[in-house]
Amino acid sequence: MDLFEDAPGPGEGEGGNAHEFTVSEISGAVKRTLESEFGWVKVRGEVGRVSRPRTGHIYFDLKDDRSCLAAVTWKGQAARLRHLPEEGMEVVATGRMTTFGPQSKYQLVVEDIRPAGAGALMAMLEERRKKLATEGLFDAARKRPLPFLPEVIGVVTSPTGAVIRDILHRLRDRFPRKVLVWPVAVQGRGSAEQVAAAIEGFNRLSRGGALPRPDVLIVARGGGSLEDLWGFNEEIVVRAAAGSAIPLISAVGHETDTTLIDHAADYRAPTPTAAAERAVPVRLDLMAATESFGARLAHAAGQGVAQRRQRLTDLGRALPRPETLLAGPQQRLDNLGDRLPGALRAATHRKAMELARLPLSPATLSARVRHDRRVVGELEGRGRAALTRQVERARERLARRTDALRPETMAVRLARLSERLDGLGARLRPALVTTEIARERARLESLDRLRETLGYEATLARGFAVVRAGDAVVTRAAEAERAPALELQFRDGRVTVGRGPAPRRKGGEPDEGQGTLL
Repeated sequence: MDLFEDAPGPGEGEGGNAHEFTVSEISGAVKRTLESEFGWVKVRGEVGRVSRPRTGHIYFDLKDDRSCLAAVTWKGQAARLRHLPEEGMEVVATGRMTTFGPQSKYQLVVEDIRPAGAGALMAMLEERRKKLATEGLFDAARKRPLPFLPEVIGVVTSPTGAVIRDILHRLRDRFPRKVLVWPVAVQGRGSAEQVAAAIEGFNRLSRGGALPRPDVLIVARGGGSLEDLWGFNEEIVVRAAAGSAIPLISAVGHETDTTLIDHAADYRAPTPTAAAERAVPVRLDLMAATESFGARLAHAAGQGVAQRRQRLTDLGRALPRPETLLAGPQQRLDNLGDRLPGALRAATHRKAMELARLPLSPATLSARVRHDRRVVGELEGRGRAALTRQVERARERLARRTDALRPETMAVRLARLSERLDGLGARLRPALVTTEIARERARLESLDRLRETLGYEATLARGFAVVRAGDAVVTRAAEAERAPALELQFRDGRVTVGRGPAPRRKGGEPDEGQGTLL
């Protein structure tokens, strides 16, 4: 039996046969009626307020220019959504209508959310691009140069698609290198998280470890629609690419496709094959260039040797002949050879005459020996006297030093030095204290000036104000809108501002479409 069929008509009087319903019966009947009429619907509208409590559910509003519809996505379904609701998005939400009896409200339980056409996606993409560009993630100064010939190349892509085969084939043709493939899903739910995790995982590899760290990364995917490539527009992927310490090449889609990871990457390749071509040079070209350089080097070396040989020949023509250089010395040698015998005979005769004039008789030699002995005796006597005087002087110095090392002498000297040290300490201590006090006073004054500069009272003096709701400082417009009363602190005092009553329609009922700010 339908409850509404038993309800009394509007003409029945009070106390008639009207059936009495409980609140739960009315709520259940409304719920069944609504769910039977709108069991599965698609609703297009703009996302309004969005709330994400700790339970993981998502509560939001769908609205147009005249009405507003409450919507909810439960935690399990929210994890499977390809596009999460964001305030201001134009979306098409698919789900079922139901009621929430405790609050007497109806709502849409959303199973799927899609942006309302490509225009909405492009608007969302452009808004996200401007936001990330404002943070500096796309600046050219952040981009790193790619290595000329990497040892290891890391590839983030699907392991089963044609992309990885194209990349490996191109690398094998140009310059075979070691390739590490991190398999990920390149579209659908969870693809953005997997791509970001792969980029961060490659960056966490250490050099010299069991698994080598790549010198360059390639994030690749084949072409597709805007929705298929949307995972590479997610903020988590863009931030991972911008924060990669390893140079990164983006090769997502075809040449005409552009995603946000292309702006954050160090190099954007139009296709995955072009990314492989940019990652390594052509080995045959390098070999040809090396052979060309070798030939040029050999030619330059031969030409240099030939030029130096010719230069040496030219310089050799200016030198005299060897026989000319030796002719003069040979003639002088022959002349000296002819004069040598006569010179030797003359020298021998001269030396013999000098020897004959020397007094070499025994008496002369004995006299010379006696003279030398007398000289030696005199020198010995003088040496003993000098040695005796040096010993006496050394003994006197030793005695003086021994007297200086006696305990009573040392005590007197230590007492004199102690008095001198006490006097110097008494003079030094006040000077040190005065200097330290002056330095600490200057440091305290500097800190006090810094405190006054950083305090918010100085900011209030320039025309600003502090907004409080109770004891809490309000920094957002949404917090100010929820507060029943606000307190404004100016430089010279505080002012409390309360909310006014809501405006009413002509019939006297409050207008729920437009609230009041204060």
